[in-house]
Amino acid sequence: MEATEVRKLAELEDAHWWYRERRHLLAREVRGLVPGRALDVGAAGGGNTRVLRALGWDAAALEYGEEGAGVARSRGLATLRADATRLPVADASLDLVVAFDVLEHIEDDDAAVREVARSLRPGGHFVVAVPCDPRLWSEHDEAVLHVRRYTRATLTSLLVRAGLQVGPLHSWNVLLRPVVQVRRRVSRGSDLGELAPWLNTALRGVITAERYLPVRSLPGVSLLVTCRRP
Repeated sequence: MEATEVRKLAELEDAHWWYRERRHLLAREVRGLVPGRALDVGAAGGGNTRVLRALGWDAAALEYGEEGAGVARSRGLATLRADATRLPVADASLDLVVAFDVLEHIEDDDAAVREVARSLRPGGHFVVAVPCDPRLWSEHDEAVLHVRRYTRATLTSLLVRAGLQVGPLHSWNVLLRPVVQVRRRVSRGSDLGELAPWLNTALRGVITAERYLPVRSLPGVSLLVTCRRP
């Protein structure tokens, strides 16, 4: 992700409805796991790393770009600057790896997932979120340097090839998918940007309502899954 986008993310993520919901989803996925050593891959400014630390994990942020790593360090987070396809950690040394909206940026996503599997101890977990549905491809994807959008089949195949046990795949941002479809047809560049407070509140209300509705199997804008190293 370009430095300007990382800076924008860091400025927005505390209040923006989309990043707030991502933090909720991460906390939900790791609920019930015994905290241990964790790595937040592609952490940008470290918003999800802070969630893990608040839940008792010994969590570090890993970021490829200088800008994101600098923001994470400025927030007092243990930070590694490295490539996701060459994680600077020992074999079987981690209890949890998180990669939210990361794999779609990596040309060799197989190499990245193999590295995750290598770094996890047996029984360790990998929580991953990616943008889905190639039909939603737009200038936004190009602006934030996406290589691909996934389907349920392509994401499952990627994870299985690395030897991971794949849990149920859940869609999120389902209720707002029609809005996204229309916006992506007419918008130019990245969707990242500051919203009017009333609009941010309204969108947060919609995405919060989605938590309580049986829509996880329906088409959404993103996919979320938790995997396990056997």
